[in-house]
Amino acid sequence: MSIIGHAARPDPADRALLQNDTASDVRRVLDTRPGCGDGLGHAAADTMIDQNPTRIQDQAQSTDLDVARDFLAAAYAGQQWSADQTRQPFSFRYTAVGDQAMTLRTIRFDGHLDGVMTPSEDFVVQWTTKGRASIGAGDDRIEMEPGRPQLWPQQGAAFSYDDYDQRIVQINRSALETVAGERGVAAGDLQLDHTVRPDDRALHVWRSSVQLISHTVMDRQASPLLQAEMGRLGALALLELYPVVSSSLPGELLLPKNSHIRLAVEYVHEHAHLPITTNDIAQVANLSLRALQHAFQRVFGMTPNAYIRQTRLDRVHDALLAGDPATTNIGDVARQWGFAHAGRFSSAYAEQHGEYPRDTLRRS
Repeated sequence: MSIIGHAARPDPADRALLQNDTASDVRRVLDTRPGCGDGLGHAAADTMIDQNPTRIQDQAQSTDLDVARDFLAAAYAGQQWSADQTRQPFSFRYTAVGDQAMTLRTIRFDGHLDGVMTPSEDFVVQWTTKGRASIGAGDDRIEMEPGRPQLWPQQGAAFSYDDYDQRIVQINRSALETVAGERGVAAGDLQLDHTVRPDDRALHVWRSSVQLISHTVMDRQASPLLQAEMGRLGALALLELYPVVSSSLPGELLLPKNSHIRLAVEYVHEHAHLPITTNDIAQVANLSLRALQHAFQRVFGMTPNAYIRQTRLDRVHDALLAGDPATTNIGDVARQWGFAHAGRFSSAYAEQHGEYPRDTLRRS
Protein backbone atom coordinates (compact mmCIF):
# COMPACT_ATOMS: atom_id res chain seq x y z
CA MET A 1 0.00 0.00 0.00
CA SER A 2 1.56 3.23 -0.97
CA ILE A 3 1.97 5.67 1.87
CA ILE A 4 1.49 9.31 1.17
CA GLY A 5 2.25 12.23 3.44
CA HIS A 6 1.58 10.64 6.81
CA ALA A 7 3.56 9.32 9.72
CA ALA A 8 5.42 6.05 9.71
CA ARG A 9 3.35 4.94 12.68
CA PRO A 10 -0.23 5.54 13.85
CA ASP A 11 -0.92 8.09 16.55
CA PRO A 12 -0.75 6.82 20.16
CA ALA A 13 -4.50 6.19 20.45
CA ASP A 14 -4.63 4.08 17.29
CA ARG A 15 -1.46 2.25 18.27
CA ALA A 16 -2.85 1.37 21.70
CA LEU A 17 -6.10 0.16 20.16
CA LEU A 18 -4.23 -2.21 17.87
CA GLN A 19 -1.87 -3.47 20.51
CA ASN A 20 -4.63 -4.14 23.03
CA ASP A 21 -6.94 -5.95 20.59
CA THR A 22 -7.08 -9.55 21.82
CA ALA A 23 -7.71 -10.84 18.28
CA SER A 24 -4.44 -9.35 17.12
CA ASP A 25 -0.84 -10.43 17.37
CA VAL A 26 0.40 -7.05 16.19
CA ARG A 27 3.93 -6.40 17.40
CA ARG A 28 5.76 -3.11 17.17
CA VAL A 29 9.39 -2.27 17.76
CA LEU A 30 10.08 1.44 18.06
CA ASP A 31 13.32 3.33 18.51
CA THR A 32 12.93 5.02 21.91
CA ARG A 33 15.64 7.62 21.57
CA PRO A 34 14.53 11.21 22.29
CA GLY A 35 12.58 12.77 19.45
CA CYS A 36 11.24 9.55 18.00
CA GLY A 37 7.51 9.34 17.33
CA ASP A 38 7.11 12.63 15.49
CA GLY A 39 6.47 10.70 12.29
CA LEU A 40 7.12 11.65 8.69
CA GLY A 41 5.75 14.34 6.44
CA HIS A 42 6.57 17.30 8.68
CA ALA A 43 10.37 17.30 8.76
CA ALA A 44 12.21 20.59 8.89
CA ALA A 45 13.78 21.89 5.68
CA ASP A 46 17.29 21.10 6.92
CA THR A 47 16.56 17.45 7.74
CA MET A 48 19.05 16.11 5.22
CA ILE A 49 21.95 18.02 6.75
CA ASP A 50 21.02 17.11 10.30
CA GLN A 51 24.17 15.74 11.89
CA ASN A 52 22.20 13.47 14.22
CA PRO A 53 18.99 12.41 12.42
CA THR A 54 16.42 10.49 14.46
CA ARG A 55 16.26 6.87 13.37
CA ILE A 56 12.90 5.28 12.70
CA GLN A 57 12.38 1.54 13.11
CA ASP A 58 8.82 0.27 12.95
CA GLN A 59 7.29 -3.21 12.66
CA ALA A 60 3.81 -4.73 12.77
CA GLN A 61 2.27 -8.07 11.91
CA SER A 62 -1.10 -9.79 12.29
CA THR A 63 -3.17 -12.75 11.15
CA ASP A 64 -6.43 -10.83 11.63
CA LEU A 65 -7.70 -9.24 8.40
CA ASP A 66 -9.73 -6.46 10.02
CA VAL A 67 -6.94 -5.52 12.43
CA ALA A 68 -4.42 -5.30 9.59
CA ARG A 69 -6.76 -3.16 7.48
CA ASP A 70 -7.46 -0.81 10.40
CA PHE A 71 -3.76 -0.59 11.17
CA LEU A 72 -2.89 0.61 7.68
CA ALA A 73 -5.90 2.90 7.42
CA ALA A 74 -5.07 4.51 10.78
CA ALA A 75 -1.39 4.84 9.93
CA TYR A 76 -1.91 6.47 6.55
CA ALA A 77 -5.24 8.31 6.84
CA GLY A 78 -6.77 6.39 3.96
CA GLN A 79 -10.43 6.61 2.99
CA GLN A 80 -13.02 3.93 2.16
CA TRP A 81 -10.61 1.07 2.83
CA SER A 82 -11.98 -2.44 2.57
CA ALA A 83 -10.33 -5.85 2.82
CA ASP A 84 -11.39 -9.38 1.95
CA GLN A 85 -9.93 -12.83 2.33
CA THR A 86 -8.58 -14.58 -0.77
CA ARG A 87 -7.98 -18.28 -1.30
CA GLN A 88 -4.83 -18.36 0.79
CA PRO A 89 -4.61 -17.96 4.59
CA PHE A 90 -4.39 -14.32 5.61
CA SER A 91 -1.20 -12.82 6.99
CA PHE A 92 0.15 -9.29 7.20
CA ARG A 93 3.55 -7.81 7.92
CA TYR A 94 4.83 -4.24 7.80
CA THR A 95 8.29 -2.72 8.43
CA ALA A 96 9.71 0.79 8.15
CA VAL A 97 13.30 1.96 8.66
CA GLY A 98 15.00 5.28 8.01
CA ASP A 99 14.69 8.80 9.36
CA GLN A 100 12.52 11.87 8.89
CA ALA A 101 13.97 12.63 5.44
CA MET A 102 13.41 9.16 3.99
CA THR A 103 12.09 5.74 4.96
CA LEU A 104 12.22 2.33 3.32
CA ARG A 105 9.13 0.21 3.91
CA THR A 106 7.82 -3.24 3.14
CA ILE A 107 4.27 -4.53 3.25
CA ARG A 108 3.05 -8.09 2.80
CA PHE A 109 -0.73 -8.48 2.68
CA ASP A 110 -2.10 -11.92 1.82
CA GLY A 111 -5.61 -10.79 0.96
CA HIS A 112 -7.49 -8.17 -1.05
CA LEU A 113 -7.21 -4.50 -0.09
CA ASP A 114 -8.67 -1.44 -1.81
CA GLY A 115 -9.53 2.15 -0.98
CA VAL A 116 -8.49 5.74 -1.64
CA MET A 117 -5.33 7.58 -0.64
CA THR A 118 -5.65 11.32 -0.05
CA PRO A 119 -3.36 14.03 -1.57
CA SER A 120 0.16 14.16 -0.19
CA GLU A 121 3.11 16.45 0.25
CA ASP A 122 5.62 13.59 0.32
CA PHE A 123 6.96 11.62 -2.64
CA VAL A 124 6.50 7.85 -2.67
CA VAL A 125 7.91 5.29 -5.08
CA GLN A 126 6.49 1.78 -4.78
CA TRP A 127 6.96 -1.55 -6.54
CA THR A 128 5.58 -5.03 -5.99
CA THR A 129 7.53 -8.28 -5.94
CA LYS A 130 4.41 -10.45 -6.14
CA GLY A 131 0.65 -10.16 -6.43
CA ARG A 132 -1.58 -7.86 -8.44
CA ALA A 133 -1.75 -4.10 -7.93
CA SER A 134 -3.32 -1.12 -9.67
CA ILE A 135 -3.66 2.59 -8.91
CA GLY A 136 -6.07 5.12 -10.36
CA ALA A 137 -9.31 4.47 -12.21
CA GLY A 138 -10.68 4.69 -15.74
CA ASP A 139 -8.31 6.16 -18.30
CA ASP A 140 -5.86 7.06 -15.48
CA ARG A 141 -5.58 3.48 -14.23
CA ILE A 142 -2.02 2.13 -13.97
CA GLU A 143 -1.43 -1.61 -13.66
CA MET A 144 1.70 -2.26 -11.62
CA GLU A 145 4.42 -4.39 -13.20
CA PRO A 146 6.29 -6.62 -10.73
CA GLY A 147 9.68 -5.16 -9.91
CA ARG A 148 9.09 -1.88 -11.78
CA PRO A 149 8.94 1.28 -9.62
CA GLN A 150 5.92 3.56 -9.85
CA LEU A 151 5.57 7.03 -8.35
CA TRP A 152 2.36 7.45 -6.39
CA PRO A 153 0.14 10.33 -7.67
CA GLN A 154 0.53 13.27 -5.30
CA GLN A 155 -3.07 14.30 -5.84
CA GLY A 156 -4.16 10.97 -4.37
CA ALA A 157 -5.78 8.02 -6.11
CA ALA A 158 -7.83 4.87 -5.67
CA PHE A 159 -5.98 1.57 -5.39
CA SER A 160 -6.62 -2.15 -5.49
CA TYR A 161 -4.16 -4.85 -4.37
CA ASP A 162 -4.34 -8.66 -4.11
CA ASP A 163 -1.96 -10.99 -2.26
CA TYR A 164 0.96 -8.63 -2.61
CA ASP A 165 4.46 -7.96 -1.38
CA GLN A 166 5.44 -4.33 -1.76
CA ARG A 167 8.57 -2.21 -1.40
CA ILE A 168 8.27 1.52 -0.75
CA VAL A 169 10.64 4.47 -0.64
CA GLN A 170 9.10 7.60 0.87
CA ILE A 171 10.96 10.91 0.67
CA ASN A 172 9.90 13.98 2.61
CA ARG A 173 9.02 16.99 0.44
CA SER A 174 11.40 19.36 2.21
CA ALA A 175 14.24 16.89 1.70
CA LEU A 176 13.55 16.62 -2.03
CA GLU A 177 13.11 20.39 -2.38
CA THR A 178 16.57 20.92 -0.92
CA VAL A 179 18.16 18.85 -3.69
CA ALA A 180 15.82 20.11 -6.43
CA GLY A 181 16.64 23.69 -5.39
CA GLU A 182 20.24 23.08 -6.42
CA ARG A 183 18.86 22.50 -9.93
CA GLY A 184 16.93 25.75 -9.94
CA VAL A 185 13.50 24.43 -8.92
CA ALA A 186 11.83 26.92 -6.60
CA ALA A 187 10.52 25.63 -3.27
CA GLY A 188 6.78 25.09 -3.42
CA ASP A 189 6.81 24.52 -7.19
CA LEU A 190 8.11 20.95 -7.08
CA GLN A 191 5.90 18.47 -8.90
CA LEU A 192 6.90 15.15 -10.47
CA ASP A 193 5.10 13.53 -13.40
CA HIS A 194 3.99 10.09 -12.20
CA THR A 195 2.70 9.15 -15.67
CA VAL A 196 6.19 9.00 -17.19
CA ARG A 197 7.66 5.54 -17.79
CA PRO A 198 11.31 5.73 -16.60
CA ASP A 199 13.94 4.63 -19.09
CA ASP A 200 16.49 1.88 -18.48
CA ARG A 201 19.26 4.28 -17.42
CA ALA A 202 17.09 5.94 -14.77
CA LEU A 203 15.93 2.54 -13.54
CA HIS A 204 19.52 1.37 -13.16
CA VAL A 205 20.44 4.49 -11.16
CA TRP A 206 17.36 4.05 -8.96
CA ARG A 207 17.91 0.36 -8.22
CA SER A 208 21.60 0.80 -7.49
CA SER A 209 20.87 3.73 -5.17
CA VAL A 210 18.11 1.87 -3.29
CA GLN A 211 20.40 -1.11 -2.80
CA LEU A 212 23.10 1.08 -1.24
CA ILE A 213 20.56 3.00 0.83
CA SER A 214 19.02 -0.23 2.12
CA HIS A 215 22.36 -1.62 3.27
CA THR A 216 23.15 1.64 5.05
CA VAL A 217 19.86 2.30 6.85
CA MET A 218 19.72 -1.29 8.07
CA ASP A 219 23.17 -0.90 9.63
CA ARG A 220 22.65 0.34 13.19
CA GLN A 221 26.34 1.22 13.33
CA ALA A 222 26.18 3.61 10.37
CA SER A 223 27.26 7.12 11.32
CA PRO A 224 24.61 9.87 11.51
CA LEU A 225 26.36 11.73 8.68
CA LEU A 226 26.26 8.67 6.41
CA GLN A 227 22.62 8.11 7.30
CA ALA A 228 21.79 11.70 6.37
CA GLU A 229 23.63 11.33 3.06
CA MET A 230 21.38 8.42 2.16
CA GLY A 231 18.43 10.80 2.16
CA ARG A 232 20.26 12.98 -0.31
CA LEU A 233 21.12 10.00 -2.50
CA GLY A 234 17.48 8.91 -2.53
CA ALA A 235 16.37 12.41 -3.56
CA LEU A 236 18.92 12.55 -6.39
CA ALA A 237 17.87 9.12 -7.68
CA LEU A 238 14.19 10.11 -7.58
CA LEU A 239 14.86 13.27 -9.62
CA GLU A 240 16.54 11.08 -12.22
CA LEU A 241 13.62 8.64 -12.21
CA TYR A 242 10.79 11.15 -12.78
CA PRO A 243 10.90 14.56 -14.50
CA VAL A 244 10.03 17.78 -12.71
CA VAL A 245 6.85 19.35 -14.05
CA SER A 246 7.33 23.07 -14.57
CA SER A 247 4.51 25.24 -13.26
CA SER A 248 5.21 27.65 -16.15
CA LEU A 249 4.44 25.20 -18.96
CA PRO A 250 1.77 26.50 -21.35
CA GLY A 251 -1.59 24.79 -21.20
CA GLU A 252 -1.27 23.73 -24.84
CA LEU A 253 1.35 21.17 -23.80
CA LEU A 254 -1.28 19.27 -21.83
CA LEU A 255 -3.07 18.35 -25.06
CA PRO A 256 -2.50 14.73 -26.13
CA LYS A 257 -1.15 15.83 -29.53
CA ASN A 258 1.72 17.62 -27.76
CA SER A 259 2.81 14.76 -25.50
CA HIS A 260 6.19 14.43 -27.24
CA ILE A 261 7.04 18.12 -26.99
CA ARG A 262 5.94 18.11 -23.34
CA LEU A 263 8.52 15.40 -22.62
CA ALA A 264 11.14 17.53 -24.35
CA VAL A 265 10.25 20.65 -22.37
CA GLU A 266 10.19 18.81 -19.06
CA TYR A 267 13.60 17.36 -19.86
CA VAL A 268 14.98 20.85 -20.51
CA HIS A 269 13.62 22.19 -17.23
CA GLU A 270 14.99 19.24 -15.27
CA HIS A 271 18.44 19.21 -16.93
CA ALA A 272 19.04 22.91 -17.64
CA HIS A 273 22.05 22.81 -15.30
CA LEU A 274 23.71 20.18 -17.51
CA PRO A 275 25.32 20.49 -21.00
CA ILE A 276 22.29 19.07 -22.83
CA THR A 277 22.01 19.12 -26.63
CA THR A 278 19.18 19.07 -29.14
CA ASN A 279 20.11 15.47 -29.88
CA ASP A 280 19.52 14.61 -26.22
CA ILE A 281 16.15 16.35 -26.27
CA ALA A 282 15.05 14.70 -29.51
CA GLN A 283 15.95 11.26 -28.14
CA VAL A 284 13.96 11.82 -24.95
CA ALA A 285 10.94 13.07 -26.92
CA ASN A 286 11.26 10.24 -29.49
CA LEU A 287 11.36 12.80 -32.31
CA SER A 288 13.73 13.43 -35.20
CA LEU A 289 15.77 16.64 -35.03
CA ARG A 290 13.68 18.10 -37.82
CA ALA A 291 10.40 17.25 -36.06
CA LEU A 292 11.76 18.67 -32.80
CA GLN A 293 12.66 21.96 -34.49
CA HIS A 294 9.23 22.25 -36.08
CA ALA A 295 7.47 21.44 -32.80
CA PHE A 296 9.33 24.13 -30.86
CA GLN A 297 8.69 26.69 -33.57
CA ARG A 298 4.99 25.80 -33.60
CA VAL A 299 4.48 25.91 -29.81
CA PHE A 300 7.06 28.49 -28.67
CA GLY A 301 8.11 30.35 -31.80
CA MET A 302 11.77 29.55 -31.16
CA THR A 303 14.38 26.84 -31.65
CA PRO A 304 15.13 24.25 -28.96
CA ASN A 305 18.51 25.91 -28.30
CA ALA A 306 16.80 29.26 -27.80
CA TYR A 307 14.38 27.62 -25.36
CA ILE A 308 17.29 26.14 -23.40
CA ARG A 309 18.91 29.59 -23.21
CA GLN A 310 15.63 31.18 -22.12
CA THR A 311 15.22 28.59 -19.37
CA ARG A 312 18.76 29.19 -18.09
CA LEU A 313 18.27 32.96 -18.11
CA ASP A 314 15.16 32.42 -15.99
CA ARG A 315 17.26 30.39 -13.53
CA VAL A 316 19.82 33.20 -13.35
CA HIS A 317 17.00 35.66 -12.69
CA ASP A 318 15.67 33.51 -9.84
CA ALA A 319 19.16 33.15 -8.35
CA LEU A 320 19.79 36.89 -8.43
CA LEU A 321 16.44 37.66 -6.81
CA ALA A 322 17.30 35.20 -4.03
CA GLY A 323 20.88 36.43 -3.67
CA ASP A 324 22.54 38.85 -1.26
CA PRO A 325 23.74 42.00 -3.10
CA ALA A 326 26.70 42.21 -0.74
CA THR A 327 28.05 38.74 -1.51
CA THR A 328 26.51 37.52 -4.79
CA ASN A 329 28.80 37.71 -7.82
CA ILE A 330 26.79 38.08 -11.03
CA GLY A 331 29.57 36.58 -13.13
CA ASP A 332 29.71 33.47 -10.96
CA VAL A 333 25.94 32.98 -11.22
CA ALA A 334 26.05 33.47 -15.00
CA ARG A 335 28.87 30.94 -15.42
CA GLN A 336 27.00 28.45 -13.23
CA TRP A 337 24.24 28.50 -15.85
CA GLY A 338 26.55 28.32 -18.85
CA PHE A 339 27.02 32.00 -19.76
CA ALA A 340 30.75 32.61 -20.10
CA HIS A 341 30.76 35.88 -22.10
CA ALA A 342 29.75 38.72 -19.77
CA GLY A 343 28.70 41.18 -22.47
CA ARG A 344 26.51 38.79 -24.46
CA PHE A 345 25.01 37.43 -21.25
CA SER A 346 24.09 40.89 -19.96
CA SER A 347 22.48 41.83 -23.28
CA ALA A 348 20.50 38.59 -23.55
CA TYR A 349 19.38 38.90 -19.93
CA ALA A 350 18.15 42.47 -20.43
CA GLU A 351 16.28 41.49 -23.58
CA GLN A 352 14.44 38.70 -21.75
CA HIS A 353 13.82 40.32 -18.36
CA GLY A 354 13.64 44.02 -19.21
CA GLU A 355 16.50 44.99 -16.91
CA TYR A 356 20.19 44.28 -16.44
CA PRO A 357 21.40 41.62 -13.99
CA ARG A 358 22.76 44.23 -11.57
CA ASP A 359 19.29 45.82 -11.37
CA THR A 360 17.70 42.49 -10.49
CA LEU A 361 20.30 41.86 -7.80
CA ARG A 362 19.68 45.30 -6.26
CA ARG A 363 15.98 44.39 -5.88
CA SER A 364 16.73 41.12 -4.05
